[in-house]
Amino acid sequence: MEKAYIALHKRGVAKSIEIWQNNELVGGLYGVEINTIFCGESMFSKVSNASKLAFIHLVNNNNYKLIDCQVYTNHLASLGAREIDRALFLKFLK
Repeated sequence: MEKAYIALHKRGVAKSIEIWQNNELVGGLYGVEINTIFCGESMFSKVSNASKLAFIHLVNNNNYKLIDCQVYTNHLASLGAREIDRALFLKFLK
């Protein structure tokens, strides 16, 4: 997985948002960006709300039509995520 993401990063497709506090990585997220779609792979936090801050940065600094979170959770719902049906998801991919 690590090698795959390094290769994707070199191609300009993989993206990560990192949150640092006092020179320590405390949270973030990473995924794959294809045109106006971001497919999130993972989020993490060592400090409360650090992943939320990374997500807010991702949303505010990009013009995505869709952010695929893979799994709908209460945490993502608190950030505004909503489920869509497969037909609409496939329409976004075209």
